[in-house]
Amino acid sequence: MDGEKYVARDEIRDLGEYDTLLFKTASAAGSSFLAGTILGAITAAWQDVPAVERNVALPALKKTGRIMMNYGLTFAAIGGIFAFTESVAASIRGKDDFWNSALGGAAAGSVLGLRAGKLPVGVGAAAALAAVAVIVDAGGQRARTPTGREYLPYPRNNPDL
Repeated sequence: MDGEKYVARDEIRDLGEYDTLLFKTASAAGSSFLAGTILGAITAAWQDVPAVERNVALPALKKTGRIMMNYGLTFAAIGGIFAFTESVAASIRGKDDFWNSALGGAAAGSVLGLRAGKLPVGVGAAAALAAVAVIVDAGGQRARTPTGREYLPYPRNNPDL
């Protein structure tokens, strides 16, 4: 690899004081809530508009808001519980490996079972999310293989390159 220095995953992702249980849980829940509300808006756009009722202002907007909030809170619970469980497991076990992700995925999947009110849905979702979390963890948490190239929005003036 032409003089490239190997950098450990922990060194790349050194968050310093932001690497706390509270920050991880809150940021995961917040970003998941945002993703859920976007998906809720898309879902609401595909559904039928409710009939106009007397004494009900803006029924379509209210229905869209309810669907967005429903999806957002569900996604926030899934993301927050995953991050919380993964961080607590890493803290208790003293290791940062795929088992923490598996436990986080299983806990996050159980949220879907609680929401559906059915044990088989919870068990299936827990197993599925645990498997996905392990696969992502095994892949180095990257969508593609790093090439070693930098793509910067400005030219880099470095005589060593």
